[in-house]
Amino acid sequence: MQVTAILEPHKPLFSLLLSLALTATLASCGELSEEQAHQVDEALGDSLTSTTESWDVDMEIIEEGIKKMHLTGSYAATYTAKDSNTTRIKGPVDIQLYDSTGAVTTRASCNRAVYNADKAIFELFGDVRVNTSDNRHLESEYLRWGQDDNRITTPKFVIIKTPTDSIAGTGFEGTTDLVNYTITKPTGQFLVD
Repeated sequence: MQVTAILEPHKPLFSLLLSLALTATLASCGELSEEQAHQVDEALGDSLTSTTESWDVDMEIIEEGIKKMHLTGSYAATYTAKDSNTTRIKGPVDIQLYDSTGAVTTRASCNRAVYNADKAIFELFGDVRVNTSDNRHLESEYLRWGQDDNRITTPKFVIIKTPTDSIAGTGFEGTTDLVNYTITKPTGQFLVD
């Protein structure tokens, strides 16, 4: 009891000192140095990702005033971060590629696609079908198209049909018009004249 009686008269003084100490501490926390503010901004910038959603997607890629590609899909979500820009497109996805005169040279369709804008690469997934203007056809479950070199590749199984023959195999690399291509591991029967 005596301890309580001794502390009781000092209670208002103790509360005042505690309040002043807390106020000083909080006031100093509110001011960041320029370097600390920069570090906070950098940390937040690294962790922030923006997302944009679109329905009934209709996208064109135009280079130097010439339409190179037209894509349609049912839904797209674009994820943008500090070092990447990726768009995921749900299907059905339809793509048309154009030559320098504006004529459609190749049509492709698939269940879904991913476009990496930083690398200019399209990846097509699920029931991928490619048809060219000169009646060449490719079927696969996955296809990668590089815009810069205009080449398509897949490590998966492919079937290619042309007006004169048909070939299947695993692993493919070729041009989007399906005129020049290599199948890594061809399968099936071949007739050599």
